[in-house]
Amino acid sequence: MVRPDDLSAELVRLREQAGLSGRAAAAKAGLSQSRLSRIERGEFMPDIDEVRQLCRLYRAPAEVRRTLTRIAEGIREERAAARVVLQRGSWRMQQRIGRIEQASAHVRSFQPAFVVGLLQTPEYMRGAPGTHEPDETLRARIARQEILSTDRSFTFVMTEGALCLNVGGPDVMIPQLERLADMATGGRHRLGVIPKSVAVPTPELPMHAFHLYDSRAVIVGTLTATAIITDSRDVADYEQAFAQWEHTAVFGEKARDVIDRIAGDYRSLG
Repeated sequence: MVRPDDLSAELVRLREQAGLSGRAAAAKAGLSQSRLSRIERGEFMPDIDEVRQLCRLYRAPAEVRRTLTRIAEGIREERAAARVVLQRGSWRMQQRIGRIEQASAHVRSFQPAFVVGLLQTPEYMRGAPGTHEPDETLRARIARQEILSTDRSFTFVMTEGALCLNVGGPDVMIPQLERLADMATGGRHRLGVIPKSVAVPTPELPMHAFHLYDSRAVIVGTLTATAIITDSRDVADYEQAFAQWEHTAVFGEKARDVIDRIAGDYRSLG
């Protein structure tokens, strides 16, 4: 069975298995060679029809076709109003985001307001801003965290202010910060904090959180909507913004020092 963790690599494997060069495959599929090349490098997310066309051309097994089509459907660009998501069950959106994470090799998250969702403890989730969610949604959010133990790569960047936001009081914040401190020096994933001691240029102030999935997609959440963006130019802009904040953040022991200091403040409150 095909693992849905790298659409590009699977399309390359299928093409090579079919004995086709990139040029020949592009011509037969009705694509430009540059477009197919970008798809295979993970720089461009193909639409569903292109995935189906390539699968037919490569004579992919039915199960593989279904898997790759689901990935394309999950990462397609859309703007989903929050009220629609809630009507369908917000847990469905959590599952959809989980599928996008499963389809990515490298996930990068920037959060200026509170702790990144994938790193939240269950207690923090129940008290996080705007998360008055049913147990089904909480279970879906917790289930997504299993991906942290896979071979995928994650880079998280948060502001010090995000960690200072008092969600649920010291009894919630101290275990949450201890978890983050362990992750900062755990070596498996990169966790960075932008300290309050770092002066941020006014024209470049962080406006909102966003999450990058390889170079294919970005998810942006607002008060009223969730946007899944796959336009390569927009994704490139977010990649540039993330690189800026990543450069500003401290990692490793320095990040742990910031987190431990904040946890100390909460211990004094407790």
